[in-house]
Amino acid sequence: MNPDILNTPIEYLKGVGPVKADILKKEAGIFTFDDLLHYFPFRYIDRTRITTIKELAHTTEYALITGKIITTEVLGVKRSRRLVATITDGTGYMELVWFQGIYFIEKMLHPGDTFQIFGKVTFFMDKPQMSHPELQKVTTDSGPKDYLEPVYPSTEKLKMRHLGGRQIAALTSALFQQISEKDINENLPQSLIQQFKLMGRWEALRQIHFPKDKASHDQSVRRLKFEELFLAQLSMAMVRLRRHQQSKGFVFETVGEYFNEFYNHQLPFMLTGAQKKVLKEIRKDLGIGRQMNRLLQGDVGSGKTLVALLSMLIAADNGYQSCLMAPTEILARQHYDSLTSLLKNMPVKVDLLTGSTSAKERKEILQGCLDGSIHILTGTHALIEDTVKFNNLGLAIIDEQHRFGVEQRAKLWRKNKIAPHILVMTATPIPRTLTLAAYGDMDYSVMDELPPGRTPVMTVHRSAYHRNEVMHFVRSEIDKGRQAYFIYPLIEESAKMDYENLMKGYEEVKSYFPEPQYWISMVHGKQKSELKQTNMDRFVTGDTQIMVSTTVIEVGVNVPNATVMVIESAERFGLPQLHQLRGRVGRGSEKSYCILLSGLKVSEDAKQRLSIMCETNDGFKIAEKDLELRGPGDIEGTRQSGLLNFKVANILEDKNILQAAHDSVEELLANDPELSNPDNTCLRSYLLQKKGKTVWSKIL
Repeated sequence: MNPDILNTPIEYLKGVGPVKADILKKEAGIFTFDDLLHYFPFRYIDRTRITTIKELAHTTEYALITGKIITTEVLGVKRSRRLVATITDGTGYMELVWFQGIYFIEKMLHPGDTFQIFGKVTFFMDKPQMSHPELQKVTTDSGPKDYLEPVYPSTEKLKMRHLGGRQIAALTSALFQQISEKDINENLPQSLIQQFKLMGRWEALRQIHFPKDKASHDQSVRRLKFEELFLAQLSMAMVRLRRHQQSKGFVFETVGEYFNEFYNHQLPFMLTGAQKKVLKEIRKDLGIGRQMNRLLQGDVGSGKTLVALLSMLIAADNGYQSCLMAPTEILARQHYDSLTSLLKNMPVKVDLLTGSTSAKERKEILQGCLDGSIHILTGTHALIEDTVKFNNLGLAIIDEQHRFGVEQRAKLWRKNKIAPHILVMTATPIPRTLTLAAYGDMDYSVMDELPPGRTPVMTVHRSAYHRNEVMHFVRSEIDKGRQAYFIYPLIEESAKMDYENLMKGYEEVKSYFPEPQYWISMVHGKQKSELKQTNMDRFVTGDTQIMVSTTVIEVGVNVPNATVMVIESAERFGLPQLHQLRGRVGRGSEKSYCILLSGLKVSEDAKQRLSIMCETNDGFKIAEKDLELRGPGDIEGTRQSGLLNFKVANILEDKNILQAAHDSVEELLANDPELSNPDNTCLRSYLLQKKGKTVWSKIL
């Protein structure tokens, strides 16, 4: 047998040829025998049980029925034409309906003929019905078969080339006639297979395509899910292990004058237990001679900036510079203002570099970076420009890291011959399952504790009917000397529409809060940087009581006196955005409120989002709900590495398997980091075989 048979181009499989091969490659990504082997069914027709029409209920999703055609009739004209057939199985009657292919289907159906019918069950006027069911004429025994029939994903273009689900099943069957168990190497150690009672790889692949029964199918799926999650975890863990072994990093030996002076005399409040724990992890990373690559995730207001500052002071104590890069100018400036305020009594030079920095200031900043007089440089993408050269960059911190591309981040790494230590921060909490699946190649820290004095924000949902009440409440808060935000969504389809909606909202707010009794700032993306900053500064200093804005203030704005956040059209926002926006209030000691103002008609999904916001302030619970509602593939901030594109595993449904795979990888690499033990030979061979084709190329 040819050992490379799985690499055979798909056109050489019996029944394919060059024409079908071309469409399989374009539509299904099937280039080789191996690709077809891993093109799994998405559901099965349960031939093991035939349902009677009498048994059908509103809760029935799909059913297999054997029935006799009673009548066929074409109803309607032109676009409303449909073919309706009535069948019976002796227990009741059911309608079958076709809106397309009427001419061909009608020729197939003859009163008195018996068919096996499979499809999605619906009810019309309380009578069971199937639209466009799958049909198979019964010529002999109409009883149940003893297997599950696979149904493969297909597309209209594939079907036009006679490559629907059944035809792909036939090709897969032909493939299994050409390969044998000798061609499918086991890729998991026997110790794991025995520990978790897993089906062998060859048998698992056979049973997921053509299961002999439900139990065999379930065992095959369990095996392949574990394999997928285990190999993904292993790939990232080995990348992390190689980095730990090979990547040199600056050794920050000293915790000296800068750190101790600030910690002992300038610290604005006692650190939380979570901050102390994370700082300890970072200090350990900085002192062991390898490059730190740590993800710091913390809920809104958990004090990540203070941890970042203390880390940068350790760098300064050891003669190294630091930089802090943020995705927007507003956030970069907020970081700059926070750092300069915290360090006002210390001889630490902090500067700010953004796209709007003047030529004169830029020249001075570039010189300060080069000669080492600037200890900490904050800024936007401007930090990664080639003209920015550091004297000795030892620590690079990236805030809201998911907004930067991989190449943008990598430019910071190349600012030194030895890459600086890296700390990436996100204020969007990441569910544990997503962290394991997408960030396993990084060390990560979690801060889930708020600093003392912070009171939870009270969140309520109100419809447009209650706008007057909402405005009255906001006025009562402002009259107490407080401030308020009104946030409008970006609809994205039209920048002009966004602007018009914001202006309309601005005029409406002005009608409730007329000048000169009240003063309003407005901020949006179209404003020039200078005007935007002026309007922001007026709100920060209290010259204006109200801020009308788009989501440009989602992160970074810190106004402790602001106690009300009104989010207009809240049903348009995702959970992470709502949570981030709510985090702009509750930053002082006064009771704060977030009012989710929605339209009168709200979808079920939106109702769930608004409901969870009212139920909890816990960002990690909100992130879990977001993962549940949207699925891992749609979550902003997940890595674009392809590691979440699992064929059978689902990190939301398969948390237990993911955790088991993670723990197994940790134990395996702790005992055998080179995969040199005889039991792990099959695993190493598999990784070498895949080298150059996948992420494995990074680790072997």
